[in-house]
Amino acid sequence: MTKIAFIGLGNMGSGMCANLAKAGHDVHAFDLNADAVKAAVAAGAKAAATVGEAVGDVDVVVSMLPAGRHVHQVYFGEDGVTAHAKPGTLFLDCSTIAVEEARDAAGKAADAGFSYMDAPVSGGVAAAEAGTLTFMVGGPKDGFEKAKPILDIMGKNVFHAGDPGNGQVAKIANNMLLGISMIGTCEAFNLAEKLGLDAQTFYDISSTASGQCWSMTSYCPAPGPVPTAPSNREYKPGFAVAMMLKDLRLAMGAGDDVGADTPLGNHAQQIYAKLDEDGFGDIDFSGVMRRLKGEL
Repeated sequence: MTKIAFIGLGNMGSGMCANLAKAGHDVHAFDLNADAVKAAVAAGAKAAATVGEAVGDVDVVVSMLPAGRHVHQVYFGEDGVTAHAKPGTLFLDCSTIAVEEARDAAGKAADAGFSYMDAPVSGGVAAAEAGTLTFMVGGPKDGFEKAKPILDIMGKNVFHAGDPGNGQVAKIANNMLLGISMIGTCEAFNLAEKLGLDAQTFYDISSTASGQCWSMTSYCPAPGPVPTAPSNREYKPGFAVAMMLKDLRLAMGAGDDVGADTPLGNHAQQIYAKLDEDGFGDIDFSGVMRRLKGEL
């Protein structure tokens, strides 16, 4: 049994925390939302009233936070993690933040005597609850080996991406590809329908032909062919438009920093930004299908 602090019990963190508790670990849960903490306790965790209380006597800190500024405040703020954790405590930050923010956090943690691993995830809320996430981990090899048994409880695929920040690199590049492919998949289904080919028939053909991709076979944006997809529950997320937009903006910012040409990524960002501006940031990102059909 490992003593673990879990900080950040939102849509993703709540399921991840619950899986660690169900696996028999001693989990101390903290969130600013009291109801989220109560839910964690119901799943088997122990409530912590402050960050300091959560991390003071644990071996591992796991965090799932909204943005880089929250990560830096929680870990390095005046009353943050590094002010209370035991020397040598392993930090596993599963948030999706900018590459340079993650590398800066790793450096600050090392200076304070801690090992910080950036470990963003792919898979969405359902995978967080089921313990089937994919983790992309940046940081030293020895830190990864210590982290893997914990991450294996929350995910089915755990990859060491290399140096600090490389987990974030893998995440934003992957999600840029996902955003692009989802828009293309929506366009293909919309075109097929307008030309008289129903969604199921097109799916049966394209899912076994050269157009096959995850956005089609696992997360089909057209209602019908994939019963578990958000398209069959009125595009409730899932993975919201606002979250995809966040990741695309991170990817475009990182691309600008290194001079990477990403014209399709930039176009995808514009499409999701318009959906968000129009008040649809809380629908699933596959809801681009509704925009193409003129329903939004």
